[in-house]
Amino acid sequence: MSSIPRFWRNMKSRYNLIGKRCTRCGEIYFPPRNFCTNCRRRGELEEVQLSGRGEVVSYTVIRTPPEGFERQAPYVMALVKLDEGVMVTTQIVDVSPEEVEIGMRVESVFRKIQEDGEAGLIYYGFKFKPVKEE
Repeated sequence: MSSIPRFWRNMKSRYNLIGKRCTRCGEIYFPPRNFCTNCRRRGELEEVQLSGRGEVVSYTVIRTPPEGFERQAPYVMALVKLDEGVMVTTQIVDVSPEEVEIGMRVESVFRKIQEDGEAGLIYYGFKFKPVKEE
């Protein structure tokens, strides 16, 4: 029997931005799915590494967080459209809520998401931060 941490580590899309692309129509899905909703049975899906770069489409500032996230408030949750066209819901970090705006370019980063009690597991995953202008 597999341990809980190993189970989550084995989910590629949990710690990497790996989606699936239909080889027939080119549609990209994230999180990955097992069939193309456009092609149905005719489609065949292959893994694709997503760039992790995109732009904020919409966002909200969480000032009254759910249990377990109190220390992070206020924080920004956003809908980000990746350059590949898929949308992800994610937290925006490394910026104050007042600085976030629609159209802001962002990139993925690997961060701590939550702790399961004082001596419990620490969950990691992707969040997004503003792209520094070059």
